[in-house]
Parts: sequence; structure tokens; C-alpha cells
Amino acid sequence: MNAYDEYMKGIVMPMRQELVGAGFTELMTAEDVNEHMSNAKGTSLVVINSICGCAAGLARPAVIEALQAVEAKPEHLVTVFAGQEKEATAQLRNYFEEVAPSSPSIAVLKDGELAHFISREQIEGYPMEQIRDHLAQALEQVSAQ
Repeated sequence: MNAYDEYMKGIVMPMRQELVGAGFTELMTAEDVNEHMSNAKGTSLVVINSICGCAAGLARPAVIEALQAVEAKPEHLVTVFAGQEKEATAQLRNYFEEVAPSSPSIAVLKDGELAHFISREQIEGYPMEQIRDHLAQALEQVSAQ
């Protein structure tokens, strides 16, 4: 690992821990993604994490608060870190090619199929509470299906 990679690894650690501490499992490789997707029965909440400010101030806090607010908790909480685990992120995006790549972004999957997607354009510039409520509503709707 070169000095840049080592530096970036240290920088993103607290950004990873924010989701891991809330119960998310990191998918670090393309194989991790494939394994999750092949076994993901029920609802999966997938966060494509990012180093940007809108991930830090909006996406991650909105996801954590939405999970605290909803009755219907997803069976699976997983995350990939865009720009860090490039192969895992690319592989995950292959499972929902109908939406443009976006980070940060939030996907709700039902039995491995994309049920709802919140792109960066629906995160950046919006109040955290609005993103939280958007996600909470999507989680409730998907679980009711």
C-alpha cells in the first residue's frame, strides 16, 4: 500500500465507523457483494458511502435516524465505500444498472431487487430531516409489499 492509500484509509475510518457502529456490514470486495446479493432475502438497506460533505452531514445521519424511526427494520444493513473499495462499489452498482452511479446514495432492495433509490441529487442541498423522512417512508412502503 502506498503512502496515499494509507493516508486515505486513515481519513475515511471514522466515516466507515459511523455506519458500522449503527449495525452496517461493509462489503469490501466484489465477492462480498455477490455473496450478499445471492443470499439477501427480505429487505436490504444499502448505503454507498462517500468522503464528501453531503455524506457526512446529510446521508449518514439521515440513514441512522431513519433506522431509529421506522417500525419495519430491514433484515440487512450493508455498505460500500465509493472511491475506496472500487471493485465492490462497481459490482454493487451492477445490480441496479437502471440508476446512474451516484455517491453518496441509498438503495432499498427487496429480495435482491431494487425497490427504491435515493441518489446524490436527492441528498445534496436537502435538509437532513427531509432525507430521513424520505428514507423512512421508502422503508415502510417496501416492507409492506
